[in-house]
Amino acid sequence: MFDIDKWQEILATIKKNKMRTFLTGFSVAWGIFMLMILLGSGNGLSNGVAANFMNDAVNAMWIWNGKTTLPYEGMKTGRNIDFRNQDQDIVQKVPGVGVSSGRYFIGNTRYSYNKESGEYTTITCQPELKEVENTIINEGRFINKIDILQNRKVVVIGTDIKTALFKDSTAVGEYVNINNVPFKVVGICSEPGSTRNRNAYMPLSTAQMIFNGSNRLHNLALTINAETLEESQVIEEQIRKALGKQHKFDPKDESAIGLYNKLENYIQTMRIFQAIKIFIWIIGMGTLIAGIVGVSNIMLIVVKERTKEIGIRKAIGASPSSVIGLILLESIMITTIAGYIGLVLGTGLMELINYLMVQAAGPTPDPQGTIFMNPTVDINIAVSATLLLIVAGAIAGYIPAKRAASIKPIVALRDE
Repeated sequence: MFDIDKWQEILATIKKNKMRTFLTGFSVAWGIFMLMILLGSGNGLSNGVAANFMNDAVNAMWIWNGKTTLPYEGMKTGRNIDFRNQDQDIVQKVPGVGVSSGRYFIGNTRYSYNKESGEYTTITCQPELKEVENTIINEGRFINKIDILQNRKVVVIGTDIKTALFKDSTAVGEYVNINNVPFKVVGICSEPGSTRNRNAYMPLSTAQMIFNGSNRLHNLALTINAETLEESQVIEEQIRKALGKQHKFDPKDESAIGLYNKLENYIQTMRIFQAIKIFIWIIGMGTLIAGIVGVSNIMLIVVKERTKEIGIRKAIGASPSSVIGLILLESIMITTIAGYIGLVLGTGLMELINYLMVQAAGPTPDPQGTIFMNPTVDINIAVSATLLLIVAGAIAGYIPAKRAASIKPIVALRDE
């Protein structure tokens, strides 16, 4: 392998047929280049969609009231299902349910501080909502248990509300009027992946007391302890049965209560991307195989052109292994160099795209709504693909090399 004469001969052959060698190497480089582009693009799509799911807990579930469409135990259809505080207790007892928060909707509310005012969305909740929606606390704190028990008039406002009402001054500890009722600001928050942080959070018990909510709830936000699609569907079925028993509706009546299972959506989406990745590998490997076939065909032509030379070598005592080694080294050299060039160009292009995307996003990237993020290729996969290419190149060179070694000297010398 380290015979200097062999390498000189291989280089001389390559220089003699520059265009043929270039086209052969280009087909191999293009194959590995396209594989890197496809893998990087697939990763970018997968990462982008996954980032959108991470804005809330992946195992989050939302339940809201609806209207019956199926008769049940003598009751007519079209009945409104109204949630109460006790419904949260019922759902919380279902096996597999993690944390939960009841929510009462009071719509847009008027916020004012000194001479500044504006209408913003107020979300009434319990402390557990922070875990469900992954709310980020920038200053102060979130709603806590004591706020709920004592019906405290406190509020956590979004960063946009703080900027609009307080400008550059401190907001935590100050009082804002919400529909002319004073509330103490205890925290400043932002929502992951959101560019408009115009929501405020108020204790559920306080909102029910002040805004005539009694013990009504409009929806429930919760997490579930499930890792598979089947486990999440079982929990969903148990929740429908529990609420169906409480409100006397058919658990199979999907219109009686609305339910969004984020884990189910996440798992199904990730399965789709797994199928896409497999499809990408099939296309990429097909492109690589096309390049390897090209190398094999070129090496067959090389053997054909050098038949008489091979015959002379064997006539003066060259062993079959030396003939095979010569052809094999030329094939491996072409595939290795071309493959490395394709690898560098492919991964380099994806890194450049990733860098430009990061620069465009700025210091606070917003994953909300994006479907493409971090389109890079794992270095281990890239190296493995290159090694596979080299092995395939060796096999592509071995077939014509074996044929060359089997030619009898007398037959080779007669070749025209």
